[in-house]
Amino acid sequence: MRKIISLLMMSLLLILAACGNETSEPAKTNSTTKKEETVTESTESKEVNLYTSRHYDVDDELYANFEKETGIKVNVIKGEADELLERIKREGDATQADLLYTADVGRLSRAKEEGVLQSGSSELLDKQIPKKFQDNDQMWYGLTKRARVIIYNKDKVKPEELSTYEALTEDKWKGRVLIRSSENVYNQSLLASFIDINGEEKAKEWAEGIVANLARNPEGGDRDQAKAIAAGIGDVAIMNTYYYGQMLNSEDPEEVKVAEGLSVFFPNQETTGTHVNISGAGIVKHSKNKDNAIKLLEFLSAPEAQGTFATANFEYPVNPDVEPSDLLKSWGNFKEQDIQLSVLGDNNTKSIMIFNEVGWK
Repeated sequence: MRKIISLLMMSLLLILAACGNETSEPAKTNSTTKKEETVTESTESKEVNLYTSRHYDVDDELYANFEKETGIKVNVIKGEADELLERIKREGDATQADLLYTADVGRLSRAKEEGVLQSGSSELLDKQIPKKFQDNDQMWYGLTKRARVIIYNKDKVKPEELSTYEALTEDKWKGRVLIRSSENVYNQSLLASFIDINGEEKAKEWAEGIVANLARNPEGGDRDQAKAIAAGIGDVAIMNTYYYGQMLNSEDPEEVKVAEGLSVFFPNQETTGTHVNISGAGIVKHSKNKDNAIKLLEFLSAPEAQGTFATANFEYPVNPDVEPSDLLKSWGNFKEQDIQLSVLGDNNTKSIMIFNEVGWK
């Protein structure tokens, strides 16, 4: 009998020990899981993935400064704007992209329309970036500004001969006007602004008039138009200010020589104002680091970064508290078109249709 009782007691002790182990094991597992979650969150909070079509050294310097200031690593993926947009669409919810950074409202609006972006906001962004340089749904924000101006040959054209974009359609400019292809989004946005301000009919008349006055079939980029003036092909060109600034400060002496023979004219100062556009960034729909994306936007629109953009890349600040660089100031103050830039994307399709109708190649 004693033997049986002893065996029963030993069995009971073994059962109790086993139960104790089962109770403590889940606690250990839960602790480990929490630790892993904490590590994952910490890793995610220390990076932001930027898909950008910009290729300027000053941008890389600013990203490095952001990393030092915040401890957040900026992973930069560079490519052409359309390629990056298609890549994000193809990657879907598996994309690593947090921000898409590119030039022109037309491209940013296309990204929005194709469902690639999401809204995101902060009080600091609203303070640093005027509403006219933001998407209406806060899916993209302008970070730098450029004006699309008339560049002219100082030896052949007097500034008093110039006045408006519309005046370039007059007979006296026949065979003298240079501008790039209608496939270029800068020109699409320029025409989109005219549609908003003057209506489609007037915008079409302008496009027809420019085609009639072209010095050659459109080709090349903005800097190529400046070079064509220097080569005597035409006398005036429509181009973005920052390209002209880059040429004046180029390491290529030939580019500097070309630029020094030209000057800037801000059109429509007595009427609707000069056309401006932006480089900007939108928060990707499937971003894994949205908070960090907003922090980077806040950093790039803050006074210090805005001043750096202005001095190093000859772009106008979007932040109203920051002055342009000395070079930009030397060209003078100017009146801008009084429009919400999101309309440039809204009118993009109409612009392309008009260009096709008038035969702008």
